[in-house]
Amino acid sequence: MTVLESARAFLDREGRLVERRLAAVLLDGEDPAGVVAAVEAYRNADGGFGHGFEPDKRCPASLPIDVECALDVLVVAGAPAPGWVGSAGDWLASVATPEGAVPLAFPVIERYPRADHWSHWTYAPGLNPTAGLTGRLHHLGVVHPWLDRATEWTFSRLESEFTEDAHALSEVLVFLAAAPDRARADALATQVEGWLARLQWFRADPDDAGYGLTPLHFAPTPDSPWRALFTDAAIDGHLDRLARDQQTDGGWPITWEPPSQASTLEWRGIETLRALRVLRAYDRL
Repeated sequence: MTVLESARAFLDREGRLVERRLAAVLLDGEDPAGVVAAVEAYRNADGGFGHGFEPDKRCPASLPIDVECALDVLVVAGAPAPGWVGSAGDWLASVATPEGAVPLAFPVIERYPRADHWSHWTYAPGLNPTAGLTGRLHHLGVVHPWLDRATEWTFSRLESEFTEDAHALSEVLVFLAAAPDRARADALATQVEGWLARLQWFRADPDDAGYGLTPLHFAPTPDSPWRALFTDAAIDGHLDRLARDQQTDGGWPITWEPPSQASTLEWRGIETLRALRVLRAYDRL
Protein backbone atom coordinates (compact mmCIF):
# COMPACT_ATOMS: atom_id res chain seq x y z
CA MET A 1 0.00 0.00 0.00
CA THR A 2 1.10 3.56 -0.62
CA VAL A 3 1.57 6.09 2.17
CA LEU A 4 -1.80 7.60 1.31
CA GLU A 5 -3.61 4.28 1.08
CA SER A 6 -2.32 3.00 4.40
CA ALA A 7 -3.09 6.33 6.10
CA ARG A 8 -6.64 6.34 4.75
CA ALA A 9 -7.07 2.75 5.92
CA PHE A 10 -5.94 3.84 9.40
CA LEU A 11 -8.48 6.68 9.41
CA ASP A 12 -11.22 4.32 8.28
CA ARG A 13 -10.42 1.91 11.13
CA GLU A 14 -9.51 4.26 13.96
CA GLY A 15 -10.38 7.86 13.11
CA ARG A 16 -13.32 9.90 14.30
CA LEU A 17 -16.18 10.65 11.94
CA VAL A 18 -15.12 14.29 11.74
CA GLU A 19 -11.60 13.37 10.48
CA ARG A 20 -13.02 10.83 8.03
CA ARG A 21 -15.44 13.38 6.61
CA LEU A 22 -12.71 16.03 6.50
CA ALA A 23 -10.38 13.62 4.67
CA ALA A 24 -13.14 13.01 2.12
CA VAL A 25 -13.39 16.76 1.53
CA LEU A 26 -9.64 17.33 1.23
CA LEU A 27 -8.65 14.17 -0.62
CA ASP A 28 -11.77 13.15 -2.54
CA GLY A 29 -13.34 16.53 -3.28
CA GLU A 30 -16.55 15.84 -1.38
CA ASP A 31 -18.93 18.61 -0.37
CA PRO A 32 -17.95 20.12 3.00
CA ALA A 33 -21.55 19.93 4.21
CA GLY A 34 -20.84 16.48 5.60
CA VAL A 35 -17.94 17.59 7.75
CA VAL A 36 -19.91 20.61 8.96
CA ALA A 37 -22.67 18.24 10.09
CA ALA A 38 -20.09 16.12 11.92
CA VAL A 39 -18.79 19.21 13.71
CA GLU A 40 -22.29 20.11 14.88
CA ALA A 41 -22.44 16.91 16.92
CA TYR A 42 -20.04 18.59 19.39
CA ARG A 43 -22.25 21.67 19.77
CA ASN A 44 -24.08 22.45 23.01
CA ALA A 45 -27.36 24.24 23.60
CA ASP A 46 -25.48 27.28 24.98
CA GLY A 47 -23.86 27.85 21.56
CA GLY A 48 -20.43 26.59 22.55
CA PHE A 49 -18.71 23.32 21.71
CA GLY A 50 -17.49 20.54 23.99
CA HIS A 51 -17.68 16.74 24.29
CA GLY A 52 -13.94 16.31 23.96
CA PHE A 53 -13.60 17.86 20.50
CA GLU A 54 -10.03 18.47 21.62
CA PRO A 55 -9.43 14.92 22.86
CA ASP A 56 -7.15 15.56 25.84
CA LYS A 57 -10.16 16.16 28.08
CA ARG A 58 -13.44 14.27 28.00
CA CYS A 59 -15.57 17.09 29.36
CA PRO A 60 -18.95 17.61 27.65
CA ALA A 61 -19.27 21.25 28.74
CA SER A 62 -18.53 24.07 26.32
CA LEU A 63 -14.90 25.21 26.31
CA PRO A 64 -13.10 27.83 24.21
CA ILE A 65 -10.60 25.26 22.93
CA ASP A 66 -13.43 23.14 21.56
CA VAL A 67 -14.97 26.17 19.84
CA GLU A 68 -11.58 26.71 18.23
CA CYS A 69 -11.50 23.09 17.06
CA ALA A 70 -14.90 23.58 15.41
CA LEU A 71 -13.77 26.76 13.66
CA ASP A 72 -10.53 25.16 12.55
CA VAL A 73 -12.36 22.33 10.79
CA LEU A 74 -14.45 24.90 8.91
CA VAL A 75 -11.31 26.75 7.81
CA VAL A 76 -9.47 23.59 6.74
CA ALA A 77 -12.51 22.28 4.86
CA GLY A 78 -13.02 25.59 3.07
CA ALA A 79 -16.59 25.63 4.31
CA PRO A 80 -18.62 28.84 4.59
CA ALA A 81 -19.51 29.97 8.09
CA PRO A 82 -22.76 28.25 9.13
CA GLY A 83 -25.40 30.01 11.20
CA TRP A 84 -24.14 28.60 14.49
CA VAL A 85 -20.90 30.59 14.25
CA GLY A 86 -22.75 33.68 15.50
CA SER A 87 -24.05 31.73 18.50
CA ALA A 88 -20.52 30.54 19.21
CA GLY A 89 -19.44 34.20 19.23
CA ASP A 90 -22.21 34.97 21.70
CA TRP A 91 -21.01 32.15 23.94
CA LEU A 92 -17.40 33.35 23.77
CA ALA A 93 -18.57 36.83 24.74
CA SER A 94 -20.37 35.36 27.75
CA VAL A 95 -17.18 33.78 29.14
CA ALA A 96 -14.63 36.44 28.11
CA THR A 97 -12.97 39.09 30.23
CA PRO A 98 -14.29 42.64 29.73
CA GLU A 99 -11.43 43.14 27.25
CA GLY A 100 -12.44 40.06 25.24
CA ALA A 101 -9.79 37.47 26.21
CA VAL A 102 -10.76 33.87 26.89
CA PRO A 103 -8.96 30.88 28.48
CA LEU A 104 -8.56 27.43 27.00
CA ALA A 105 -10.79 25.76 29.59
CA PHE A 106 -12.52 26.04 32.96
CA PRO A 107 -12.33 24.03 36.21
CA VAL A 108 -15.33 21.93 35.09
CA ILE A 109 -12.81 19.73 33.26
CA GLU A 110 -11.62 18.42 36.63
CA ARG A 111 -14.81 16.35 36.91
CA TYR A 112 -13.86 14.30 33.86
CA PRO A 113 -10.87 12.30 32.59
CA ARG A 114 -8.16 14.58 31.25
CA ALA A 115 -4.46 14.56 30.41
CA ASP A 116 -2.18 15.68 33.24
CA HIS A 117 -1.19 18.87 31.44
CA TRP A 118 -4.80 20.08 31.38
CA SER A 119 -4.81 21.82 34.75
CA HIS A 120 -5.06 25.25 36.37
CA TRP A 121 -2.87 27.01 33.79
CA THR A 122 -5.55 26.42 31.15
CA TYR A 123 -8.00 28.60 33.11
CA ALA A 124 -6.05 31.85 32.51
CA PRO A 125 -7.16 34.01 29.55
CA GLY A 126 -4.36 34.35 27.03
CA LEU A 127 -3.22 34.55 23.43
CA ASN A 128 -3.75 30.80 23.35
CA PRO A 129 -6.61 30.53 22.39
CA THR A 130 -7.87 34.14 22.00
CA ALA A 131 -5.60 34.97 19.05
CA GLY A 132 -6.41 31.71 17.27
CA LEU A 133 -10.14 32.10 17.75
CA THR A 134 -10.15 35.64 16.43
CA GLY A 135 -7.93 34.75 13.49
CA ARG A 136 -10.16 31.88 12.42
CA LEU A 137 -13.29 34.02 12.74
CA HIS A 138 -11.70 36.73 10.61
CA HIS A 139 -10.70 34.09 8.07
CA LEU A 140 -14.34 32.99 7.89
CA GLY A 141 -15.49 36.58 7.36
CA VAL A 142 -17.46 36.71 10.61
CA VAL A 143 -18.64 40.01 12.10
CA HIS A 144 -19.39 39.97 15.84
CA PRO A 145 -19.04 42.46 18.73
CA TRP A 146 -16.90 40.01 20.75
CA LEU A 147 -14.57 39.63 17.80
CA ASP A 148 -13.94 43.38 17.75
CA ARG A 149 -12.97 43.39 21.45
CA ALA A 150 -10.86 40.26 21.20
CA THR A 151 -9.03 41.59 18.15
CA GLU A 152 -8.09 44.80 19.90
CA TRP A 153 -7.00 42.88 23.01
CA THR A 154 -4.80 40.60 20.89
CA PHE A 155 -3.18 43.50 19.05
CA SER A 156 -2.54 45.38 22.29
CA ARG A 157 -1.06 42.31 23.96
CA LEU A 158 1.29 41.65 21.06
CA GLU A 159 2.32 45.28 20.74
CA SER A 160 3.29 45.23 24.40
CA GLU A 161 5.39 42.05 24.51
CA PHE A 162 5.32 38.40 23.45
CA THR A 163 6.74 36.00 26.03
CA GLU A 164 4.65 32.87 25.51
CA ASP A 165 5.37 29.43 24.06
CA ALA A 166 5.20 27.75 20.66
CA HIS A 167 1.50 26.93 21.03
CA ALA A 168 0.68 30.58 21.64
CA LEU A 169 2.79 31.61 18.65
CA SER A 170 0.92 29.19 16.41
CA GLU A 171 -2.29 30.94 17.48
CA VAL A 172 -0.74 34.36 16.91
CA LEU A 173 0.33 33.44 13.39
CA VAL A 174 -3.26 32.49 12.53
CA PHE A 175 -4.34 35.88 13.84
CA LEU A 176 -1.67 37.89 12.02
CA ALA A 177 -2.45 36.18 8.72
CA ALA A 178 -6.16 37.04 8.90
CA ALA A 179 -6.48 40.25 10.94
CA PRO A 180 -8.20 42.95 8.88
CA ASP A 181 -5.93 45.78 10.09
CA ARG A 182 -3.05 44.87 7.81
CA ALA A 183 -0.82 47.75 8.88
CA ARG A 184 -0.78 46.60 12.52
CA ALA A 185 -0.55 42.92 11.58
CA ASP A 186 2.30 43.43 9.13
CA ALA A 187 4.24 45.52 11.65
CA LEU A 188 3.97 42.71 14.20
CA ALA A 189 4.88 40.10 11.59
CA THR A 190 8.36 41.62 11.38
CA GLN A 191 8.92 40.53 14.99
CA VAL A 192 7.95 36.89 14.56
CA GLU A 193 11.44 35.68 13.69
CA GLY A 194 12.76 37.13 16.95
CA TRP A 195 9.95 35.52 18.93
CA LEU A 196 10.66 32.18 17.29
CA ALA A 197 14.27 32.17 18.49
CA ARG A 198 13.31 31.90 22.17
CA LEU A 199 10.25 29.66 22.12
CA GLN A 200 9.58 26.90 24.59
CA TRP A 201 8.15 23.75 22.96
CA PHE A 202 9.58 24.62 19.53
CA ARG A 203 11.23 21.54 18.01
CA ALA A 204 13.73 23.00 15.54
CA ASP A 205 15.79 19.82 15.14
CA PRO A 206 14.06 17.14 13.02
CA ASP A 207 16.08 14.46 14.83
CA ASP A 208 14.51 15.49 18.14
CA ALA A 209 11.85 12.88 18.88
CA GLY A 210 10.42 14.80 21.84
CA TYR A 211 7.26 16.79 22.22
CA GLY A 212 6.89 20.13 20.47
CA LEU A 213 5.80 22.07 17.41
CA THR A 214 7.99 22.00 14.31
CA PRO A 215 8.40 24.42 11.39
CA LEU A 216 5.72 22.42 9.59
CA HIS A 217 3.16 23.44 12.21
CA PHE A 218 3.89 27.08 11.45
CA ALA A 219 4.30 26.68 7.67
CA PRO A 220 2.14 23.67 6.71
CA THR A 221 2.14 24.65 3.02
CA PRO A 222 4.81 26.08 0.70
CA ASP A 223 2.71 29.22 0.20
CA SER A 224 2.24 29.85 3.91
CA PRO A 225 3.03 33.47 4.87
CA TRP A 226 5.45 32.02 7.46
CA ARG A 227 7.40 29.73 5.12
CA ALA A 228 10.18 32.31 4.76
CA LEU A 229 10.98 31.98 8.48
CA PHE A 230 12.65 28.63 7.79
CA THR A 231 15.44 27.48 5.51
CA ASP A 232 14.86 24.94 2.77
CA ALA A 233 17.09 22.54 4.69
CA ALA A 234 14.97 22.90 7.82
CA ILE A 235 11.73 22.28 5.95
CA ASP A 236 13.17 19.34 4.02
CA GLY A 237 14.55 17.79 7.20
CA HIS A 238 11.20 17.97 8.93
CA LEU A 239 9.38 16.65 5.86
CA ASP A 240 11.75 13.68 5.84
CA ARG A 241 11.08 13.12 9.53
CA LEU A 242 7.32 13.42 9.07
CA ALA A 243 7.34 10.90 6.24
CA ARG A 244 9.35 8.31 8.16
CA ASP A 245 7.24 8.71 11.31
CA GLN A 246 4.32 6.88 9.72
CA GLN A 247 3.70 3.70 11.72
CA THR A 248 3.19 0.18 10.42
CA ASP A 249 -0.57 0.50 11.03
CA GLY A 250 -0.69 3.44 8.61
CA GLY A 251 -1.19 6.17 11.21
CA TRP A 252 1.11 8.71 12.77
CA PRO A 253 2.16 8.64 16.44
CA ILE A 254 1.82 11.29 19.12
CA THR A 255 4.40 12.34 21.70
CA TRP A 256 2.27 12.97 24.79
CA GLU A 257 -0.08 11.00 27.06
CA PRO A 258 -3.82 11.49 26.48
CA PRO A 259 -6.23 10.36 29.21
CA SER A 260 -7.49 7.21 27.50
CA GLN A 261 -7.06 4.77 24.64
CA ALA A 262 -9.96 6.45 22.85
CA SER A 263 -8.27 9.84 23.19
CA THR A 264 -5.02 8.40 21.86
CA LEU A 265 -6.68 7.02 18.76
CA GLU A 266 -8.60 10.25 18.21
CA TRP A 267 -5.36 12.24 18.39
CA ARG A 268 -3.59 9.81 16.08
CA GLY A 269 -6.38 10.32 13.56
CA ILE A 270 -5.98 14.09 13.83
CA GLU A 271 -2.21 13.83 13.43
CA THR A 272 -2.50 11.39 10.54
CA LEU A 273 -4.70 13.76 8.60
CA ARG A 274 -2.37 16.65 9.41
CA ALA A 275 0.59 14.64 8.13
CA LEU A 276 -1.23 13.85 4.89
CA ARG A 277 -2.15 17.49 4.37
CA VAL A 278 1.43 18.66 4.91
CA LEU A 279 3.07 15.95 2.82
CA ARG A 280 0.65 16.52 -0.02
CA ALA A 281 1.11 20.30 0.10
CA TYR A 282 4.88 19.87 -0.19
CA ASP A 283 4.50 17.25 -2.97
CA ARG A 284 5.80 14.42 -0.78
CA LEU A 285 2.97 11.93 -1.38
